[in-house]
Amino acid sequence: MKRVLIVGAGKGGSAILKILHATQTMKVVAIVDTNTSAPGLVAAEKWDIPIGRSWKKWIDENIDIIIEATGNEFVLEALLQRRNRRTVIIPGTVAYIISELFDEKQELLEEIELQMLNQELILNNIRDGMIVVDTNGFITFVNKSAEKIINTSKHRLLEGEHIEKVIYRTRLTEVLKNRRKEINQKLTLENGKQIIATRIPIIRSDNSLLGAFAVFKDITEVVHLAEENTDLKEIKTMLEAIIHSSDEAISVVDEQGLGLMINPAYTKITGLAASDVIGKPATTDISEGESVHMRVLQTRRPIRGVLMKVGPNKKEVYVNVAPVIVDGKLKGSVGVLHDISEVQSLTNELKRARQIIRNLEAKYTFKDIIGTSPEMKIALEQAKVGARTPATVLLRGASGTGKELFAHAIHNESDRKHYKFIRVNCAAIAETILESELFGYEEGAFSGAKRGGKKGFFEEANNGSIFLDEIGELSLHMQAKLLRVLQENEIVRVGGTTPITIDVRVIAATNVNLEKAIMAKTFREDLYYRLNRLPIFIPSLKERLSDLPLLTKHIITKINQDYGRDVQKISEDAITHLNYYHWPGNIRELENVIGRAMIYMGIQEKTIQQSHLPHLGNKEWKSSFSPALQTSSPSLPQAMEEYERNYITQVYEQNDYNKTKTAKSLQISIRNLYYKMEKHQIAKPDLQ
Repeated sequence: MKRVLIVGAGKGGSAILKILHATQTMKVVAIVDTNTSAPGLVAAEKWDIPIGRSWKKWIDENIDIIIEATGNEFVLEALLQRRNRRTVIIPGTVAYIISELFDEKQELLEEIELQMLNQELILNNIRDGMIVVDTNGFITFVNKSAEKIINTSKHRLLEGEHIEKVIYRTRLTEVLKNRRKEINQKLTLENGKQIIATRIPIIRSDNSLLGAFAVFKDITEVVHLAEENTDLKEIKTMLEAIIHSSDEAISVVDEQGLGLMINPAYTKITGLAASDVIGKPATTDISEGESVHMRVLQTRRPIRGVLMKVGPNKKEVYVNVAPVIVDGKLKGSVGVLHDISEVQSLTNELKRARQIIRNLEAKYTFKDIIGTSPEMKIALEQAKVGARTPATVLLRGASGTGKELFAHAIHNESDRKHYKFIRVNCAAIAETILESELFGYEEGAFSGAKRGGKKGFFEEANNGSIFLDEIGELSLHMQAKLLRVLQENEIVRVGGTTPITIDVRVIAATNVNLEKAIMAKTFREDLYYRLNRLPIFIPSLKERLSDLPLLTKHIITKINQDYGRDVQKISEDAITHLNYYHWPGNIRELENVIGRAMIYMGIQEKTIQQSHLPHLGNKEWKSSFSPALQTSSPSLPQAMEEYERNYITQVYEQNDYNKTKTAKSLQISIRNLYYKMEKHQIAKPDLQ
């Protein structure tokens, strides 16, 4: 008997509960819903079925099928993550369709019931036996087929005889009491005949009871009906809903190996339509290899990972097939086909991701960070302070400013430098594998999991440092997982339950405005405060243009080694040209510009001239920077210095000469404000 858990007790969940309660091969273990007045919970209490508000209590109790009837994609995702590998999840969309079909079926049955009462002539000519009783159980109608099956005259039956005197162990009286239909129930009559009966109460639209009726067939005539209503039919109905909504290519055969059903994904992979497969032998779709369906039907055991070629295009796939066994009887088998080319593509993608997040020892120190500008000095001083503490560091700055160099340097300057430094680009790893990569997984946690499980990056970095780049790109689900790690200093592997204590120094980096992300509900505020304990703002290149000569010299040396060139320096005109560009790509863009210039230089040329530099798209600079203006106008750095002094003075006055408020208005640190005020000799009027 299949154990079923229903999540959601609304209209869809309530309809499914009614269907499953009437079957003999499905047992509803529980139905849960956060709404305690949901119709499904009310019905479950009446039928003594356990109810609850959370599905987590029952998720591990040998559940075969979970029907997600809430329609909430987050609930479906949580169920897929927590389920046992053998547990089938039926999504909410399927529950909704079943609910609609159930309502339509109810309406149709009511219409048929009324027609039956008013069209005795038709009922007397059907092959099914029919008996109608009133509210007290006395027979009010019987057709000719019923007379023949029961072997009693109609005259006797209509003389006010009670149903219990005519049919031993009849359940029509029970149907009258509980007003619940009974579908396709077996019963042996006193004359030795076995019938399959459906019993339905007759209820008016005002909910008053008119009586009940039974429709039944002799078991000798019911072979065709059995094919429609046995356990295989019930399982087939459930499988059809799963199959047609699945992205996996699925095929189902009966116990003889004849095709029963396929889904659209199967047609997409094999190129075979339903007409090519349904009713045909299981070998029909095979181009190369033997039928796994037939092997499973012979052995009654599942077979996994068999390689073969299918369809007219000889598509290479690997196949998993499992038997369908009901009450110890083999009813068929279900196969899932996986496109090997897709698997190979995913494998290559995973390899590329692992290359991006490969474990590297930190190879840069603070000596490798180029810059003597005041802004860079402040950032370096803060980073050195952070390196001497175990606190979480948050590196903030635009893309290309050198956040990773700072992370390397902080690790190498700390007392953890003799342990591992793990780099993780959070934006480069697919959401589906990020959790297992960060926290590891236990053996058997999911299909394809390594034997013995696998350590995650946090475990690998134990006693060392882990650099989480692009942390602003994490989903809210992963943010919650990371917050727990930072708070508890422990992780739980995917598929595991035992917490693992770790001692890891976290260095995070982002170019996202986290404050705006919090307002937009895309970043958790509690995680922000946990990460923002020691924020370090790395200045963009346009904020430290005075470092351009040092940076270009360093880049020239590096590219000489990479390209085998011998460029010695860059001209003053070229430096001046670079000073007038706003550098949206920061150091990374500067490396690109210098690298392109060196590529197009002649082999004998030793100095980068302005003519070697690519066009930087600064039309305003071209029109304004002329010899006439050079003699009469201040340089751009001078003009920017003057503008900065005037702007800081203006904001200082607007905040009533309060330095804390001024720093907040300027969105800079108080320490940076003190430096700039000293640099520009800004003070209160009475102190000047």
